[in-house]
Amino acid sequence: MKRILAPSILSADFKILGEQLRITEEAGAQYIHFDVMDGMFVPSISFGMPVLSSIKGTTAQVLDVHLMVVEPERYIEEFAKCGADSITVHQEACEDLQKAVDLIHGCGVKAGISIKPGTPVETLIPYLDQAEMFLIMSVEPGFGGQPFIPESFERIRQLRRLLEERGIEADIEVDGGIYHSNVAEVLEAGANVIVSGSGVFKGDIRKNTEDFMEILRRYE
Repeated sequence: MKRILAPSILSADFKILGEQLRITEEAGAQYIHFDVMDGMFVPSISFGMPVLSSIKGTTAQVLDVHLMVVEPERYIEEFAKCGADSITVHQEACEDLQKAVDLIHGCGVKAGISIKPGTPVETLIPYLDQAEMFLIMSVEPGFGGQPFIPESFERIRQLRRLLEERGIEADIEVDGGIYHSNVAEVLEAGANVIVSGSGVFKGDIRKNTEDFMEILRRYE
């Protein structure tokens, strides 16, 4: 299974975002992680459809949209129209999770399902064959720069076991507190899509990205 780096632009400098995205792409990052926060499902407010539209076409990277919003079904079609390649919704935010996943697929976009640190992994079991990706939050969603929650390792292992027992090859994405110092453990636990914000965009972006990619390639 391919190992993928998804830099989170929540930590990017929007004055020079295009240049920063170009650097991450040249250095090997295959995805761009796009965190949408509404100030209700999570405390913070980030950015939305106009920003996504402005990014589409400036990079060949997969635009990986993570909706941390109440009733994400309201926005799925618009985000798909604005260029999302993958849309992830939170299990905790959907009144009808199956309906949300079906709506994503109906837009011709890959579907992801995310859970917060306090949500049991078992709640994903009915949907394991319904989505292309499952996102384990390794921090409480809403703010960048938080430390990785150690219990997340077992949650990743548990989810990978559940998928393997059913012969499902879905991606496991992990988001929150991931740096060069702990990404190997995250990969060893069973994740294959790695989100990092400050680990990529703080400091030398090219070197940070290249160092992540060097570690990821060891696990392919």
